[in-house]
Amino acid sequence: MPRAVREQQMMDAAVQTFGQRGYRAASMDEIAELAGVSKPLVYLYLNSKEELFTACIRREAKALVKAVRAGAGAEPGLPADRQLWSGLRAFFTHTAEHPDGWAVLHRQARTHGEPFAGEVTAMRDELVAFVTELIGAAAREAHHDPALPDRDVSGLAQALVGAAESLAGWANETPGVSAKEAAATLMNFSWAGLENLMNGHPWQPPGPAADRPRRGTGR
Repeated sequence: MPRAVREQQMMDAAVQTFGQRGYRAASMDEIAELAGVSKPLVYLYLNSKEELFTACIRREAKALVKAVRAGAGAEPGLPADRQLWSGLRAFFTHTAEHPDGWAVLHRQARTHGEPFAGEVTAMRDELVAFVTELIGAAAREAHHDPALPDRDVSGLAQALVGAAESLAGWANETPGVSAKEAAATLMNFSWAGLENLMNGHPWQPPGPAADRPRRGTGR
């Protein structure tokens, strides 16, 4: 068997084991047995448990980002909201079809410190940058001189990606929730507000008068 094929076979087994058992509880013996190879061969190809886990994180992160970009760009020329919708569907489809890979990224890597958390942060930064581009494009479509500062656009992208991450965990653990339903839930939650914002109708916090105690209530 070619080395590259055998490595992917071992990494498939490692992702399944890490995703279901956790990084600390997973053993190289389990991974080797699941991959159908000897334990020394795993060490020969992938050096150590830490390096194997890092390789799994990088592979799963790259696959997820690729899926989202491909989904959002599947039909060039679509409005920004349709691109976001397609990207979200691709995100939730991928996380549903690869639950062990998502568990490695969303749960395991983040909770075991560096260098693992840094690998996930790099993936998240790439997704946030991509969503920032889509929101910025939506603002430009809404009006030629968008009033949204770059900081606001970046904050909205951070919030949207964070919501998608949490919702993916919920969708994977809730029977009967499809990728389309999860994506529609997030679009309903986010896009109505974003659309108002793009059209110059942002929500505003109450003014100082609303914060003063009302007479006779003490509040």
